[in-house]
Amino acid sequence: MTVSERILKVLKERNMTQAEFAKQVGIATSTISEWKKRKTNPSVDKIMDICNVLQITPGQLLTGKGIEDEEEIAASSPESRFTPYDIQLIEDYHGLKEEQQRRLVAYMEALKQLESLEKL
Repeated sequence: MTVSERILKVLKERNMTQAEFAKQVGIATSTISEWKKRKTNPSVDKIMDICNVLQITPGQLLTGKGIEDEEEIAASSPESRFTPYDIQLIEDYHGLKEEQQRRLVAYMEALKQLESLEKL
């Protein structure tokens, strides 16, 4: 299986559209079509972006080890690692303005420091 075939397989198993994937990676949808038609692989400079979007390692993408099994892919998806509450927190955080995000992070750091002081 080629790298581009692995990418398309993971997209299908994660129910991600090619358009959504292309937008997140920063490539044209026609690029994905070219991968499919000519059996070409993505350029080296896009491998890390692709891996970040698909939440796999470059090793997994290049060798197929760890992504050949549908269950392994499902187990590594964000939905399996985060509770609905976690996902809601992340969505709420991203809905804040940049300054609000900074203040929230500072508040969390202060809470952690306070807890560590209380343990003394």
